[in-house]
Amino acid sequence: MNNQQKVAIVTGASQGIGAGAVQALRERGYFVVATSRSITRSDDRGVATVAGDIGSAETARRIVDEAVKRFGRIDLLLNNAGIFTAKPFTQFGEADFEANISTNLAGFFHITQAAVAVMERQGSGHVVSITTSLVDHPNSSVPSVLASLTKGGIAAATRSLAIEYAKKGIRFNAISPGIIKTPMHPEATHDWLAALHPVGHMGEIRDIVEALLYLDSASFVTGEILHVDGGQGAGH
Repeated sequence: MNNQQKVAIVTGASQGIGAGAVQALRERGYFVVATSRSITRSDDRGVATVAGDIGSAETARRIVDEAVKRFGRIDLLLNNAGIFTAKPFTQFGEADFEANISTNLAGFFHITQAAVAVMERQGSGHVVSITTSLVDHPNSSVPSVLASLTKGGIAAATRSLAIEYAKKGIRFNAISPGIIKTPMHPEATHDWLAALHPVGHMGEIRDIVEALLYLDSASFVTGEILHVDGGQGAGH
């Protein structure tokens, strides 16, 4: 493979935003390593797939090793894998806590650390992570402190890493979505979810993908938390 062609890793890539990102990146000529628990082998020679639990450090190593072995470099990491659990605070159980910490925080930490080690050797790279508008705009209709705890940690880490690596050629940004039409939201809930946004409708997968493509092309942007949330971050 031509190791000057851009190479991306996309987590949570089997459906929704992750699958949309893989498709868009391939259309723009990126090689892609796509990963999720349930992902299957791709017929596209420009896509390598790695199945595994993103909360595991061993999975992170396998993903990064596959990217380097197959395509020779890592230019972009999209930390898209995540879970969302909405419950009143006192109703969260230990299993809820462990699952959110594992997928949302450990998943971010291990794969980012492994990918950045490769980017440091290259002298370039970009990490984009998916957070949630609830970090900045809590909503009493959607009690979800574990999302704020874990995704808020990612937003803070994004800013910290952007400064740590500002002179090393590696950028860190995040996208803060509102509620996006994906398979996780049954159609029967769409009207209620749409009303949670000042613009009056849910977002589409392409809205997040376009934000990713913008950030990856915007070489002077780092430490940014880009709200793609139909106005939720601004208020109601």
